[in-house]
Amino acid sequence: MYKTIESEADLAEGVDWLIRHEPRFAQVIDVTGLPPLRRAAGGLPGLLRIITEQMISLQAADAIWQRIARELAPLDPPSILRRRHATLMKLGLSGAKSRTFHALAQAAHSGEFSVDSLDRHSDEEVIAMLVALPGIGPWTADIYVLSCLGRADAWPSGDLALQASAADLFGLEKRPDSRTMRGLAEDWRPWRSVAARLLWAHYRSVRGLPQAV
Repeated sequence: MYKTIESEADLAEGVDWLIRHEPRFAQVIDVTGLPPLRRAAGGLPGLLRIITEQMISLQAADAIWQRIARELAPLDPPSILRRRHATLMKLGLSGAKSRTFHALAQAAHSGEFSVDSLDRHSDEEVIAMLVALPGIGPWTADIYVLSCLGRADAWPSGDLALQASAADLFGLEKRPDSRTMRGLAEDWRPWRSVAARLLWAHYRSVRGLPQAV
Protein backbone atom coordinates (compact mmCIF):
# COMPACT_ATOMS: atom_id res chain seq x y z
CA MET A 1 0.00 0.00 0.00
CA TYR A 2 2.79 2.44 0.90
CA LYS A 3 5.73 2.87 -1.45
CA THR A 4 8.97 1.52 -0.01
CA ILE A 5 12.58 1.28 -1.07
CA GLU A 6 13.56 -2.37 -1.19
CA SER A 7 16.32 -2.61 -3.79
CA GLU A 8 18.98 -0.76 -5.75
CA ALA A 9 16.48 -0.58 -8.61
CA ASP A 10 14.15 1.40 -6.38
CA LEU A 11 17.02 3.70 -5.43
CA ALA A 12 17.99 4.18 -9.07
CA GLU A 13 14.42 5.09 -9.96
CA GLY A 14 14.34 7.69 -7.22
CA VAL A 15 17.76 9.08 -8.12
CA ASP A 16 16.81 9.49 -11.78
CA TRP A 17 13.63 11.32 -10.80
CA LEU A 18 15.46 13.61 -8.37
CA ILE A 19 18.20 14.54 -10.82
CA ARG A 20 15.56 15.61 -13.32
CA HIS A 21 14.05 17.92 -10.68
CA GLU A 22 17.29 18.98 -8.96
CA PRO A 23 20.33 18.53 -11.26
CA ARG A 24 22.80 19.25 -8.46
CA PHE A 25 22.12 15.80 -7.05
CA ALA A 26 24.05 14.47 -10.06
CA GLN A 27 27.22 15.81 -8.44
CA VAL A 28 26.74 13.38 -5.56
CA ILE A 29 26.22 10.41 -7.86
CA ASP A 30 29.33 11.35 -9.85
CA VAL A 31 31.43 11.12 -6.69
CA THR A 32 29.79 8.43 -4.57
CA GLY A 33 27.71 6.37 -6.98
CA LEU A 34 24.33 5.03 -5.97
CA PRO A 35 23.69 5.62 -2.25
CA PRO A 36 23.28 2.65 0.10
CA LEU A 37 19.85 1.26 0.97
CA ARG A 38 20.25 2.16 4.65
CA ARG A 39 17.59 -0.37 5.63
CA ALA A 40 17.54 -1.55 9.22
CA ALA A 41 15.67 -4.12 11.27
CA GLY A 42 12.34 -2.87 12.57
CA GLY A 43 10.17 -3.80 15.49
CA LEU A 44 11.04 -2.96 19.07
CA PRO A 45 14.78 -3.72 18.63
CA GLY A 46 14.96 -1.39 15.64
CA LEU A 47 13.27 1.43 17.51
CA LEU A 48 15.46 0.92 20.58
CA ARG A 49 18.59 1.05 18.44
CA ILE A 50 17.58 4.40 16.94
CA ILE A 51 17.00 5.73 20.45
CA THR A 52 20.46 4.49 21.43
CA GLU A 53 21.99 6.39 18.49
CA GLN A 54 20.43 9.75 19.39
CA MET A 55 22.93 12.59 19.83
CA ILE A 56 26.07 10.43 19.98
CA SER A 57 28.62 9.28 17.42
CA LEU A 58 27.90 6.19 15.38
CA GLN A 59 30.98 4.50 16.83
CA ALA A 60 29.85 5.10 20.41
CA ALA A 61 26.30 4.06 19.57
CA ASP A 62 27.47 0.80 18.01
CA ALA A 63 29.55 -0.11 21.05
CA ILE A 64 26.64 0.60 23.40
CA TRP A 65 24.20 -1.29 21.20
CA GLN A 66 26.40 -4.37 21.11
CA ARG A 67 26.34 -4.46 24.90
CA ILE A 68 22.58 -3.94 24.97
CA ALA A 69 21.90 -6.64 22.38
CA ARG A 70 24.07 -9.08 24.33
CA GLU A 71 22.79 -8.32 27.82
CA LEU A 72 19.10 -7.73 27.05
CA ALA A 73 18.50 -10.52 24.52
CA PRO A 74 15.93 -11.22 23.16
CA LEU A 75 15.15 -7.49 23.43
CA ASP A 76 11.47 -8.04 24.17
CA PRO A 77 9.47 -6.05 26.76
CA PRO A 78 9.99 -8.50 29.66
CA SER A 79 13.77 -8.60 29.14
CA ILE A 80 13.91 -4.79 29.32
CA LEU A 81 11.46 -4.34 32.19
CA ARG A 82 13.42 -6.82 34.33
CA ARG A 83 16.41 -4.45 34.31
CA ARG A 84 16.63 -1.46 36.59
CA HIS A 85 17.56 1.96 35.25
CA ALA A 86 20.97 1.65 36.92
CA THR A 87 21.63 -1.54 34.94
CA LEU A 88 20.64 0.07 31.63
CA MET A 89 22.85 3.07 32.37
CA LYS A 90 25.80 0.79 33.07
CA LEU A 91 25.37 -0.50 29.54
CA GLY A 92 25.92 3.04 28.29
CA LEU A 93 22.46 4.59 28.09
CA SER A 94 21.80 8.03 29.52
CA GLY A 95 19.16 8.37 32.20
CA ALA A 96 16.70 9.80 29.68
CA LYS A 97 17.28 6.96 27.21
CA SER A 98 16.95 4.40 29.98
CA ARG A 99 13.57 5.86 30.92
CA THR A 100 12.51 5.77 27.27
CA PHE A 101 13.52 2.09 27.02
CA HIS A 102 11.32 1.30 30.02
CA ALA A 103 8.41 3.43 28.79
CA LEU A 104 8.41 1.75 25.38
CA ALA A 105 8.71 -1.71 26.86
CA GLN A 106 5.84 -0.99 29.25
CA ALA A 107 3.64 0.40 26.45
CA ALA A 108 4.38 -2.65 24.28
CA HIS A 109 3.87 -5.08 27.18
CA SER A 110 0.52 -3.59 28.11
CA GLY A 111 -0.71 -3.54 24.53
CA GLU A 112 -0.97 0.24 24.51
CA PHE A 113 1.48 0.37 21.61
CA SER A 114 2.29 -2.17 18.90
CA VAL A 115 5.47 -1.37 17.00
CA ASP A 116 4.98 -4.41 14.76
CA SER A 117 1.77 -2.95 13.30
CA LEU A 118 3.27 0.38 12.26
CA ASP A 119 3.81 -0.77 8.68
CA ARG A 120 0.04 -0.77 8.20
CA HIS A 121 -0.15 2.99 8.68
CA SER A 122 0.79 6.03 6.63
CA ASP A 123 4.02 7.90 7.30
CA GLU A 124 2.12 10.69 9.04
CA GLU A 125 0.20 8.25 11.23
CA VAL A 126 3.37 6.38 12.20
CA ILE A 127 5.15 9.60 13.16
CA ALA A 128 2.15 10.77 15.22
CA MET A 129 1.99 7.46 17.09
CA LEU A 130 5.71 7.43 17.80
CA VAL A 131 6.06 11.02 19.01
CA ALA A 132 3.13 10.43 21.37
CA LEU A 133 5.35 8.01 23.30
CA PRO A 134 7.62 9.25 26.12
CA GLY A 135 11.11 10.14 24.91
CA ILE A 136 10.37 9.83 21.19
CA GLY A 137 10.93 12.97 19.12
CA PRO A 138 10.50 13.78 15.43
CA TRP A 139 14.04 12.72 14.49
CA THR A 140 13.61 9.23 15.96
CA ALA A 141 10.21 8.84 14.29
CA ASP A 142 11.48 10.03 10.91
CA ILE A 143 14.50 7.73 11.00
CA TYR A 144 12.29 4.75 11.90
CA VAL A 145 10.00 5.50 8.96
CA LEU A 146 12.97 5.87 6.60
CA SER A 147 15.29 3.07 7.75
CA CYS A 148 13.05 0.47 9.38
CA LEU A 149 9.86 0.83 7.34
CA GLY A 150 11.78 1.79 4.22
CA ARG A 151 9.26 4.40 3.13
CA ALA A 152 10.17 6.30 -0.03
CA ASP A 153 9.16 9.78 1.12
CA ALA A 154 10.45 10.05 4.70
CA TRP A 155 12.32 13.25 5.41
CA PRO A 156 14.25 13.66 8.72
CA SER A 157 14.47 17.44 8.44
CA GLY A 158 16.02 17.78 11.89
CA ASP A 159 19.04 15.62 11.10
CA LEU A 160 22.16 17.74 11.54
CA ALA A 161 24.19 15.87 8.94
CA LEU A 162 21.47 16.39 6.34
CA GLN A 163 21.33 20.07 7.19
CA ALA A 164 25.09 20.51 6.90
CA SER A 165 25.17 18.54 3.66
CA ALA A 166 22.35 20.59 2.12
CA ALA A 167 24.15 23.82 3.01
CA ASP A 168 27.29 22.58 1.26
CA LEU A 169 25.70 21.03 -1.83
CA PHE A 170 23.34 23.93 -2.51
CA GLY A 171 25.68 26.74 -1.49
CA LEU A 172 23.53 28.06 1.36
CA GLU A 173 24.91 30.82 3.58
CA LYS A 174 24.20 28.87 6.77
CA ARG A 175 23.02 25.48 7.87
CA PRO A 176 19.23 25.34 7.33
CA ASP A 177 16.96 24.59 10.26
CA SER A 178 14.20 21.97 10.23
CA ARG A 179 11.59 24.35 8.86
CA THR A 180 13.85 25.44 6.01
CA MET A 181 14.72 21.82 5.25
CA ARG A 182 11.05 20.92 4.99
CA GLY A 183 10.51 23.73 2.51
CA LEU A 184 13.62 22.81 0.56
CA ALA A 185 12.42 19.25 0.06
CA GLU A 186 8.84 19.96 -0.99
CA ASP A 187 9.76 19.63 -4.66
CA TRP A 188 11.42 16.27 -4.00
CA ARG A 189 8.23 14.42 -3.10
CA PRO A 190 7.62 11.48 -3.44
CA TRP A 191 11.32 10.57 -3.23
CA ARG A 192 12.55 12.53 -0.22
CA SER A 193 14.02 9.40 1.36
CA VAL A 194 16.31 9.02 -1.64
CA ALA A 195 17.22 12.71 -1.38
CA ALA A 196 18.16 12.07 2.25
CA ARG A 197 20.36 9.15 1.23
CA LEU A 198 22.10 11.30 -1.36
CA LEU A 199 22.73 14.08 1.13
CA TRP A 200 24.09 11.64 3.72
CA ALA A 201 26.41 10.22 1.06
CA HIS A 202 27.54 13.76 0.20
CA TYR A 203 28.14 14.53 3.88
CA ARG A 204 30.38 11.50 4.27
CA SER A 205 32.20 12.22 1.02
CA VAL A 206 33.15 15.81 1.80
CA ARG A 207 34.37 14.78 5.26
CA GLY A 208 36.41 11.86 4.00
CA LEU A 209 34.28 9.29 5.84
CA PRO A 210 33.53 5.83 4.50
CA GLN A 211 30.09 5.44 3.02
CA ALA A 212 27.41 3.73 5.09
CA VAL A 213 26.18 0.29 4.12
